[in-house]
Amino acid sequence: MNISLARRSASAAAAASLLLLAGCGGDDDSGNAGAEGLTVLAGFYPLEWAAERIGGERISVSSLTAPGAEPHDLELTPRDVAGVSDADLLVYLSGFQAAVDEVAESQAGDHSWDVADVANLSLASDGHDHEHSEGEEHSEGEEHAEGEESADPHFWLDPTRLADVGDALAEQLTELDPDGAETYEQNAAALREELESLDQQMSEGLSGCTVDTLVTSHDAFGYLAERYGLEVVGITGLSPNSEPSASQQAEISDLVTERGVTTVYTETLVDPSIAETVASESGVRTAVLDPIEGLTDESAGDDYLAVMRANLATLQEGQSCS
Repeated sequence: MNISLARRSASAAAAASLLLLAGCGGDDDSGNAGAEGLTVLAGFYPLEWAAERIGGERISVSSLTAPGAEPHDLELTPRDVAGVSDADLLVYLSGFQAAVDEVAESQAGDHSWDVADVANLSLASDGHDHEHSEGEEHSEGEEHAEGEESADPHFWLDPTRLADVGDALAEQLTELDPDGAETYEQNAAALREELESLDQQMSEGLSGCTVDTLVTSHDAFGYLAERYGLEVVGITGLSPNSEPSASQQAEISDLVTERGVTTVYTETLVDPSIAETVASESGVRTAVLDPIEGLTDESAGDDYLAVMRANLATLQEGQSCS
């Protein structure tokens, strides 16, 4: 029995809650933790991965977002909601998944932790970061009108920010499980070392790129671009479900030509058709660049580190890096 259930009496209501929790997505991993292990729910994959690495055998981790699902569009079932109520800790990113924000407030109470402050969401996007030609203005009512900027949530594509979240998560777990403090601290330190090594590989691998503009399916790579001296142009903005107008799409195609862009990047969880159209109209190729919002059978690796290294190789070719 996990710690949360141990605090409850052996009443019929608690038994019913436990039955509901058994149906929560990802709960198949619960046996990996000991009988007294913490149960942790993560909003989506990068947070799940970090929690697994830091908690080790002392915690059982599952994600509210099923593998292969687009996390922006997450809808929670009643069983998912019950799982949030019973978990020892909900780890989420406010402003990224509306359904998780709602359940964090209504069900998680004081056992939820928002990573936003630690992640330092310093970037904002109006959905179209490219510059307009001189004298050109946005049309009234366009999605990317001035004043409609939103915080970019995709911090994990900068490995150093994810390392900061890992350190803080170790502290959160220690508060819930003081006996595991040494384990959490050591695991967080090991994770930071791996992420800093990845950061060095990315810095060296992207230091000599001929093309410094990334044209991507949606605006998910701002933190990666900022960290490694690139500029990102997201075709569909921060939300992968939005669609650019014909004039915006034409503008991006012109930008591709003007800046010598040779590759337009599609994604694993997003319909590639719009990006493919931009590439076709511009006479350039496409390649898959993974924002690592979730893993699928088509992912270029089996965890965050592997996919990031695959992204590095893709960028080195697509941006003509020496």
